[in-house]
Amino acid sequence: MRLLIVEDNAELSRLVAGGLSAAGYESDIVGSAAEAREAVSSVSYAAMILDLGLPDGDGLSVLRELRRQMEPLPVLVLTARGGLQDRVSGLRSGADDYLAKPFAMEELVARLEAILRRPGQLLGRSLRLANLVYDTESRQIFVDDQPRIISARETSVLEILLRRQGRVVPKKNVEDHIFGLDGEVASNAVEVYVSRLRKQLAEHGAKVVIHTIRGVGYLMAEEK
Repeated sequence: MRLLIVEDNAELSRLVAGGLSAAGYESDIVGSAAEAREAVSSVSYAAMILDLGLPDGDGLSVLRELRRQMEPLPVLVLTARGGLQDRVSGLRSGADDYLAKPFAMEELVARLEAILRRPGQLLGRSLRLANLVYDTESRQIFVDDQPRIISARETSVLEILLRRQGRVVPKKNVEDHIFGLDGEVASNAVEVYVSRLRKQLAEHGAKVVIHTIRGVGYLMAEEK
């Protein structure tokens, strides 16, 4: 699951990204309001961690813009402004939660997971389909209760398809989930990883199928 960290303090953003990585999350880091707007417009994130004191503007302005655009992206505000009125203002501007600095990494992860467990959001520890189970915390895959090994990029594809099983996942969303803001991506990269995933699942005996919806994306369902 890919997150966006909006924080102009480079050392802090690296620490947050490291803590989130240890908890099983991938992150992109940007340091300004302008970069945040660009990232959100180009990548489909599971959630945003937003600092308010950005060099080119107030993070609340970014948050308000998102909500005016009816953007449902979950946002956890992480800021040194810890006063009551600051917290109230942040929540009324559209934040899903508010955490003041300094903070414990364990609390940040717990609050983020609480947001993502809310109805309509993406978090669930075990994702199941037919005889296939994926544990999102350990990133382990089981087929018929037996652990199976699938390579890292293919596991990322599996996760997003399982989270939206029975629904079409646009190709761009799959690409964003795998690569985020990592730069240039080969035009056929997603097709390659989906093909490899199909092969590995078949070899392990998983009773699932990945349909290609031409010109749109992919859909994972139970094998009939």
